Amino acid sequence: MTALVDPNPDARTTLAKVIASDTPWAPPEQYASLSELIAAGVTDAVVITTPSGTHAELALEAVAAGAHVVIEKPLDTTVGKSLPLAAAARAATARGQVVSVISQHRFDPASVVVADAAHRGEFGRVTSAVATVAWWRSQEYYDSGDWRGTWSLDGGGSTMNQGVHTVDLLVWFLGEPVAVFAYAATLAHERIEVEDTLVATVRFASGAIAVLHTTTSAFPGLSVRINLHGSKGSALIERDQLEYFYAEPAEGLDPAILGDTHVDPTREGPRNRAADLVSGEHVRGGSIPDDAFVQGHRRQYDDIAAAIREARAPAVGVEDALLSLAVVRAVYVSAALGCEVSVARILAGEWDDIVVSPEIAGVVGSDPRS
Repeated sequence: MTALVDPNPDARTTLAKVIASDTPWAPPEQYASLSELIAAGVTDAVVITTPSGTHAELALEAVAAGAHVVIEKPLDTTVGKSLPLAAAARAATARGQVVSVISQHRFDPASVVVADAAHRGEFGRVTSAVATVAWWRSQEYYDSGDWRGTWSLDGGGSTMNQGVHTVDLLVWFLGEPVAVFAYAATLAHERIEVEDTLVATVRFASGAIAVLHTTTSAFPGLSVRINLHGSKGSALIERDQLEYFYAEPAEGLDPAILGDTHVDPTREGPRNRAADLVSGEHVRGGSIPDDAFVQGHRRQYDDIAAAIREARAPAVGVEDALLSLAVVRAVYVSAALGCEVSVARILAGEWDDIVVSPEIAGVVGSDPRS
């Protein structure tokens, strides 16, 4: 790390001291703005970790300067702000720049196993999925920053901030999302504009249907859980571990032979192949290390660094993040208007001004049914 940018001098000085004391790197140079950093010419890559609603503007500036760019999730708070960035990223890629968005759970071994199996058809026809992000965030969490819990800078609540990674995995596993229907509410927090509880259904082009549940009102906080089901197999990921995996063996086992069975995914048995596919901390019962939270980021940054060295595209690009953002925005538009919403129309930039108030009112914009 060669430089640190923050308009707050106390904040950047404090972080610079932490970096200098906890890493083998020299203390980073400090700048008050991205423009100052670019003018100084001291960096090859820019990592954007600012409030969500500032991502696209800053990324556009960095891309235009010729830097490689890494953007923390989400891409931004609206599709309208993100579309120019997507176009700029495509042009930058053609020039040899790397532009990536953090989606670290795509690099979890459990997620890789499930995605690969789904894409190879090992689950048969993927029929459905259930994803839940049941976390707890205190009122103090939302009060800790003026941007938290706002539409302009946070872009949403439990779904945009906490749930977007899980939305990204659903899209990665199931393919093209088509339409969304959602309910949202603010039930356990004050002084926030956004939802703290949401349930949605998502239809995919394949015909598969998924249920998405996100909340920051589940005290004391539970783990993220994703179930994926198909006509010839199923999988369960929880706490980033592969809890259960069954897919049709290569020799071909007709599910009809099994009859109408109910399998307890916590039971060890010949149908649960999770331990054959991942090991250690990545399988159910494995000891989770203290630094597990950062391992996905490390894997993704390894991929980004390799992409720069090898002059190739990163595993996760802006288009991937744009699709996940569109699903989240479709969720909010549906919750606000009370009807199914087309993801394609969200991707076209429609209804960018629609938000959901804590009372699920205050809708601005046109009815998507028209």
